[in-house]
Amino acid sequence: MASMRKIQFSVGVMVVVGLVLLVGVVLFLTQNRLSRSDVLFETYIRESVQGLEIGSPVRYRGVAVGRVTEIALAAAEYRRPEGEGFAAAFQLVVVRFAVNLVRVGDVPSTADAVAAGLRARLASQGITGVAYIELDFLDAERFPVPSVPWTPRYSWIPAVPSTVAQVTNAAEALLRQVQGIDFTGLVANINDLFLDLRRQTDTGEIAVALREASSLMQELRAIAGSADVPGAVAELRATAGAIKNLADGREIRETLSAMGAAAQDLRRATARLPGTIGQLESGLRAARNTTTDVQADLAPVLRDLRAATSNLRETTEALRRSPSQALWGAPPPAPAGATR
Repeated sequence: MASMRKIQFSVGVMVVVGLVLLVGVVLFLTQNRLSRSDVLFETYIRESVQGLEIGSPVRYRGVAVGRVTEIALAAAEYRRPEGEGFAAAFQLVVVRFAVNLVRVGDVPSTADAVAAGLRARLASQGITGVAYIELDFLDAERFPVPSVPWTPRYSWIPAVPSTVAQVTNAAEALLRQVQGIDFTGLVANINDLFLDLRRQTDTGEIAVALREASSLMQELRAIAGSADVPGAVAELRATAGAIKNLADGREIRETLSAMGAAAQDLRRATARLPGTIGQLESGLRAARNTTTDVQADLAPVLRDLRAATSNLRETTEALRRSPSQALWGAPPPAPAGATR
């Protein structure tokens, strides 16, 4: 009887374990199936995707919004047309991923989001090396949308280099620049510079300038030692006192007072200047009007004088030609039929 119970217990445990394994297998087989709210996207990555696996998370600023569904090479997913060269685009890695729109919320269309700077990039989680896809909005001008020689099968989100790739590229560019430096020539130039500087310091212009500066300092020291510094200071002090007494004197105050009065008179004269200018303009207008009236009155007189002068000229001309006619008049007319 006891053995029968042990057999039944063993069978029951085996059945329960089998059911658990069956549920696990079902969950494992259905974990990558899309739900109704999932939307497929794809991106093209130029760098290595080591550490990225199917089922890796897709995060938007650290929040898990989807998972990777497919990883393949562009040359296998999009065939090249016959006769076309192997372009650099066919060296990319195609990564397709599903995004749960319920977790994302209200977002614009894919085209509008890409135009606003939505980009995808490969990121790693801590120091474990587990990679995932990170979505974020970046500077659209710094990371423009590239062109690909095929039509994407799903909505396309352009990819940008990861932080590790950017650091690596910068380090490689710096290394190339360092490798291009001629260190041998640079050291030789520095050595020549130090030799020239030593020659200048020993026998060149720098040595001459240093000697002249030393001589000048010695002369200045000698002049300062032989000069009567206390007497010069006393004279300066006396001069300053004299200037102060002169500034405080009565004549200076009277002069300043007179200058103040003159400035006030000048200010008053300046204030009266606009009125004086107005009176002068009125006088000029009155003189102009008077001149116009005199010209109008003189015009008839000048015309009469011109006519009288003309008559006098004609009379003078008649006297010059025939004085007798002008004095006694014209001769009587000759009788009819008379002959000369």
